[in-house]
Amino acid sequence: MKAYHPFATTLIAGLSIMQPLSFAAAEDNQPVKISSPQAVHGTQSVVIGAFNIGFIFQSVDNTKATGGMIGAFGGTTKAKSVLEGVTPAMMQAITDAAYADFKAKLEAKGFTVADSAPMFSSAAFARVKPVASPYDANVQLDKKSTGKSSYYKPGAIPGLVMLPGDVAPSGFSGLGMSMSAGNTQYGMSQHAKATGQAVIDVVYLIDFSDAKKPGAFSFGGGIKVTSGMSVVDDFSKLNLVTPEGKTATITLKQPVAVEGDFAQMQDTTKGAGVQKAMNILGGFAAMRGMGGMKFGKAKTFTFTARPGIYEEGAIKAATLANARLVDQLAALR
Repeated sequence: MKAYHPFATTLIAGLSIMQPLSFAAAEDNQPVKISSPQAVHGTQSVVIGAFNIGFIFQSVDNTKATGGMIGAFGGTTKAKSVLEGVTPAMMQAITDAAYADFKAKLEAKGFTVADSAPMFSSAAFARVKPVASPYDANVQLDKKSTGKSSYYKPGAIPGLVMLPGDVAPSGFSGLGMSMSAGNTQYGMSQHAKATGQAVIDVVYLIDFSDAKKPGAFSFGGGIKVTSGMSVVDDFSKLNLVTPEGKTATITLKQPVAVEGDFAQMQDTTKGAGVQKAMNILGGFAAMRGMGGMKFGKAKTFTFTARPGIYEEGAIKAATLANARLVDQLAALR
């Protein structure tokens, strides 16, 4: 997954009651980054036009093929992680629960939350084409990591739509959604202008493992993969489209992670014996000063979700992310 996520770290104490941040939160060491915070001022009535949760079910993490001694003695240079045992019903239940919590938190902070159905049937949304839920997309997690994910919408929202930047597609995946996102943003803006209700768009990306990459001098290291649960930073955010046609964005800059035994992890690499021999050969070649023999070790890890526990962890991570974003939104109002 995303290499620098502390997915399996201890949950930060008091995360759910974190004090709202000022605009200085744009700094990298802050939990969120805010764009156009002044657009939120005075917001009272809102419509939740989109609340999409993406579930990563496969990822490939790469680091430079080290070969030599690191490749020979345990350095993993390519790690493929696969999630199994999570059903569509489980992901839908997580999404519905997270949405209900988000709406309740908005109302608890004094926002008036209007029904989204009138927006989807309005003239402003005539050119908007929602996609079927779930929506599958390949995502570029960072320069060396890619993932496959499925995005779900809550049953209470009529269609699955996204705004520009909600998905970071890998290759041609997601390009259709990216092209239609402009129409969605225009439709939300027009509806906000006509009704005086700001439109909220939320997108979360949930990860199930943590892949840490080594530093430049990590001898015998390589990618370390462990189990975990988090709402991914950078790919998880809230957009607020205002009646004035402006858009404020609050982006998570730190992952929202929870600890737990959410999935059973197994090394399911095929042909491990052959690859080990190749890596050892590369190691001896390196010791003898022979160049050009770099056999990176590729591994596959399969995570089998624990029913009940997986959903509980995902809902917990999403509700903590809700608290972080809603608290900030209320503070900017």
